[in-house]
Amino acid sequence: MTYTVDLLFKARQEIFEGWKWYEEQQSGLGDRFEEEVFRKIDLIEANPLHYPLKKGKHETTTDIFPYLIVYMISEKRKSIMIVSVFHTSRHPKKKYK
Repeated sequence: MTYTVDLLFKARQEIFEGWKWYEEQQSGLGDRFEEEVFRKIDLIEANPLHYPLKKGKHETTTDIFPYLIVYMISEKRKSIMIVSVFHTSRHPKKKYK
């Protein structure tokens, strides 16, 4: 089945903030962060049910950077909504807000 992927505003903002922070640390690191996030989103798109369900949302970590991708699946619309791209050092309750 083919799913479309939608990044909610919060997720896009979190990706940008992560990119900006990493880019300030080292030139090009922000781009590597962004590539890693979108590589993982491609894996989610290919097999959205593969990752565990917690509190009604699926979660998976990125392999290189300490981020968690939180998403929901709409079978009716055949879509995946990326809710949050969450730095794992933040308080866990904030990933669902």
